[in-house]
Amino acid sequence: MADLKIYPIGTKQNRDLNRFIEVAYKLNKDNPNWIAPLRSELREQLNSQKNPWFEHATAEYFLAERDGEPVGRISAQIDRLVQESPPEQGGGKDVGMWGMFEAADEEVAYALLKTVEEWHEKRGNKKLIGPISLSIWEEPGLLIKGHDHAPTIMMGHQRPEYRGWIESYGYQGIKDLFTYELDITKPFPEIIQKIVASGEKNPRIRIRQAQKKDFISEAKILMDILNDAWSKNWGYIPLTDHEIEHARHNLEPIVYNELVMIAEIDGEPAAFMMTLPDVNEKLAEFKGKLFPFNFVKMLWWLRHPKVRTMRVPLMGVRKKFQASRLAGQMAFMMIEYIRRNSVKDFGATRGEIGWILDNNQGMRSIATAIKSEVNRIYRIYSKSI
Repeated sequence: MADLKIYPIGTKQNRDLNRFIEVAYKLNKDNPNWIAPLRSELREQLNSQKNPWFEHATAEYFLAERDGEPVGRISAQIDRLVQESPPEQGGGKDVGMWGMFEAADEEVAYALLKTVEEWHEKRGNKKLIGPISLSIWEEPGLLIKGHDHAPTIMMGHQRPEYRGWIESYGYQGIKDLFTYELDITKPFPEIIQKIVASGEKNPRIRIRQAQKKDFISEAKILMDILNDAWSKNWGYIPLTDHEIEHARHNLEPIVYNELVMIAEIDGEPAAFMMTLPDVNEKLAEFKGKLFPFNFVKMLWWLRHPKVRTMRVPLMGVRKKFQASRLAGQMAFMMIEYIRRNSVKDFGATRGEIGWILDNNQGMRSIATAIKSEVNRIYRIYSKSI
């Protein structure tokens, strides 16, 4: 077998960064369920001069080659905010991470994992968590269930053999992330309809659509609720102001008034639900390239997309309401209103909720109550080094 070489390539735009990106396209080219991400978006995400995540994190990318041909890749990263978070939430002062994992075979996989372990050991880290690419807000976890269908927007899709390679190298699962799917053309069970009707009679509750024309101020409301609602969740790292602005800029083209709801209690923003049309259904046609011609196609499609699937990536209820009856009423009202709009205005027939942490019993109960079923599971691994 030819000699395997692994070398660092830095985190700025260069020729090797392009080769690092292309590894995934090469290894997944025959997988009909893999959706090629836009290369332009990946270049921005991975570029330390453009991604505000690097304001509190450092990383190194490693490229694996045989006979000059790329056969694998991996990132090693240290996030100061993760190291400052408590161990019970997945953090700690000696925690490092890895991600962006792709490997042609087991030998490559082992060599890449060995490389990131050595990189972290030199920096004093004793516990590794992965795959997380690059942060918990992007594509966390390795797909272990759901290889038979394509991922929705902002979700990863990895080859099934990766699980065996990672686990046989000593990594153990510490957290599972679930997505749930359901037929949204059908009304929810009668008990849910009664809860919605009861909430509509409650004068304290008001459900309103977010307004895209005021998206800057609306985004601040959403993030304020999210920071409160998710603050104790495993893996939660609050976004910085620069990251919020960066995310707002990236999400704005795919945000629609009818799909983002804010619930108010006595005039106070108390909960929200964000739904996105599954852009992957359109991106599948582009093979990872937006320019020059696909850009016009995408702009036209975004004017009013027709999709099969809607994804709910974010939903939150302020902590002070979470144990109350109001929480269920707000949640089911927002879900029902968005369900109706998704079918009526966008032609959608399928919904996907998640990801949801394995120990988030509140959200998992909501998903079960509306008769959705787990369709994909992503696993985050850990190892002491």
